[in-house]
Amino acid sequence: MPRVTVRRRVRRITIGERTSHREDLLAGEEPLEIRVGGRSYAVTMRTPGHDVELATGFLVSEGLVTDGDQLAGARYCAGSPGPPGTGENTYNVLDVGLAPGVRPPDPALAREFFTSSACGLCGKASIDAVRTRSAFEVRDDPVRVDAALLVDLPDRLRAAQDVFSRTGGLHAAGLFDAATGEPIVVREDVGRHNAVDKVVGWAAARGMLPLRGTVLLVSGRASFELTQKAVMAGVPVLAAVSAPSSLAAELAAETGLTLVGFVRAPSLVVYAGGQRVVDDGAGHDVVGHTGAHDQHRTGDAA
Repeated sequence: MPRVTVRRRVRRITIGERTSHREDLLAGEEPLEIRVGGRSYAVTMRTPGHDVELATGFLVSEGLVTDGDQLAGARYCAGSPGPPGTGENTYNVLDVGLAPGVRPPDPALAREFFTSSACGLCGKASIDAVRTRSAFEVRDDPVRVDAALLVDLPDRLRAAQDVFSRTGGLHAAGLFDAATGEPIVVREDVGRHNAVDKVVGWAAARGMLPLRGTVLLVSGRASFELTQKAVMAGVPVLAAVSAPSSLAAELAAETGLTLVGFVRAPSLVVYAGGQRVVDDGAGHDVVGHTGAHDQHRTGDAA
């Protein structure tokens, strides 16, 4: 089976001190080919684990399914063999079956090349295919979330990042109850989009879509693709510890999603859907032109 973590011998150099040799623990990264009904649909670089959730969430974000019941099952295929002579399955090819009556994907929309751990939209066959219409409406979700609760979420997310604590090399996505801040599910992956897909796939398998009344927190920046994934899953509030992109903010405003960035105690920045963010201890608003990045120069967790 693919490994979530891998040990590697390294040489640690500290200027002015003795060089040391030791074993380091790295986050695993391997390809996963997602097939739908036996036909290859996409290949993504991911951290092994929760692969069925990843594939399910990915298909939700692609607009192919909206519920786990629309899948007939999933199975690993032989794919590329393991080491010569072993006959081992590398568990890097997953074939997902669609339930009767669910329309299969248009072959023309299949990814033309692999999706890296840094790019979840790579391989889309056309610009039009990037914007996928959601089956769920987030604009009318009446949820409200306290700003003080939002700034506490990154610490709660980090506390649940088991593999990150051992490797320092993974992104995370966490789904939280907007009223209590309690974590519902947290997933890790070398790809931020994969971590979100695993969260959405987990929820879809339990019939929880749309994810009304929740906050989706991501450990890096909020890109267009992550914003789209949130909308496709019916999430009303997307929060990120770093900055959003311009397209992410535009899509959030267009769809009625609340988008919050630079969520780092004691502050945050609201980019869209500000009516949902409540600050009971708010003072008077200060009008100015200083960009958010001028106050948060620590950069993006890439």
